[in-house]
Amino acid sequence: MTAPISGFSKLSKAAKIKWLTTHYTKDPEASTQLLAAYWNQDTALQQLHDEFIENTISNLYMPLGVAPNFLINDKLYAIPMAIEESSVVAAASKAAKFWMDRGGFTATVLGTEKVGQVHFIFTGDFQELNSFFKSIQEKLYADSAHLTDSMAKRGGGISAIELRDKTDDLANYYQLHCTFETKDAMGANFINSCLEQFASTLKNEALAYDAFTEEEKHIEVVMSILSNYVPHCLVRASVSCPVESLTLSNEIPPQLFAEKMVRAIAIAKAEPYRAVTHNKGIMNGIDAVVLATGNDFRAVEAGVHAYAARNGSYSSLTHAEIKDGIFRFWIELPLALGTVGGLTKLHPLVRLNLELLQNPSARELMQITAVAGLAQNFAAVSSLVTTGIQKGHMKMHLLNMLNQLGANTAEKDQLIVHFKTNIVTHRGVADALAQLRNPS
Repeated sequence: MTAPISGFSKLSKAAKIKWLTTHYTKDPEASTQLLAAYWNQDTALQQLHDEFIENTISNLYMPLGVAPNFLINDKLYAIPMAIEESSVVAAASKAAKFWMDRGGFTATVLGTEKVGQVHFIFTGDFQELNSFFKSIQEKLYADSAHLTDSMAKRGGGISAIELRDKTDDLANYYQLHCTFETKDAMGANFINSCLEQFASTLKNEALAYDAFTEEEKHIEVVMSILSNYVPHCLVRASVSCPVESLTLSNEIPPQLFAEKMVRAIAIAKAEPYRAVTHNKGIMNGIDAVVLATGNDFRAVEAGVHAYAARNGSYSSLTHAEIKDGIFRFWIELPLALGTVGGLTKLHPLVRLNLELLQNPSARELMQITAVAGLAQNFAAVSSLVTTGIQKGHMKMHLLNMLNQLGANTAEKDQLIVHFKTNIVTHRGVADALAQLRNPS
């Protein structure tokens, strides 16, 4: 059994790698070489990456692709996508091309409100607490002015501070529920700094509030933290066209295709088992853009899935209808994104990706990202209701299979041609490669 190590974080990168490979790998030399192979040869750039997080030993690269031909609000985009899954970029590109010829995507930001909370325990009467809160409300704003001045100059800041009684959920539990406008910044550090200031003011003013008993004066702040559930930081993206224009495939008439799409979305609304996979496909597109633009895809995921369950049952994020001969397909979801701060200015490729997107504002990035999710879902569901998901996905996955099987360049070229007219399965690819290598 490997003994624990003390002071690991203080070791040099080389020393960290030596200790790890010696104690946890079968071939320390090969493992060390592999880690070094993924370092950036530009020393300054590698140091920048090393300083993003702690205890860095190498880089885990994510493929960066681009999906062109996205017409959004009459503006053409090529959308960068960072993702490792086969067929995602191809599917998004196919959907973008299909809808570009039918008027493109329309996207609208419905709100940009972000949320943070001060959670605290108070043992007295709510009416007393409410009177106290009203008496210090202006001071909560005033005491945080040094934090909000710069944001206010950009049109942002604190939108509201509300006292909420949560004692029905937990004894003596209350919160300051606070809303913010952070403009082009994602705003996590700004929001958390404001919340900690609110907590400090809350505690200090309580100690001096004469109407409180001695026990009531000692408000216990449990924590002050932003929420990644932002149901009022919303964006909607949609596409529509006459049903007869839904000529996606020669194998299915437009009216039948439209009806199948509406039915498939209805199933994802009604059945959580289907909805989870349905929304995962949407997040293939969304996460890829969020990651490529240096935003927090984990926060986005958490908020989006909470929103999908906001009515008490997990359901589809997308919607579809046929009305008056028009097929309409749309998505509505919360996206707290930023285009300034964090990695958006630090990571060179993130800066380039934002430039490729024509340096969007946070609101524009919300629209672009929502469209990527809608396009991904349209591509996935349209495949499901026509040819099935595997036909296209497995063809995109072919190179991964060939690489796993050790095919050389010439073998790949021949087998790519072979599988243009044959069904792709792992067994089929392995057999075809074996046949190629040993025709007898």
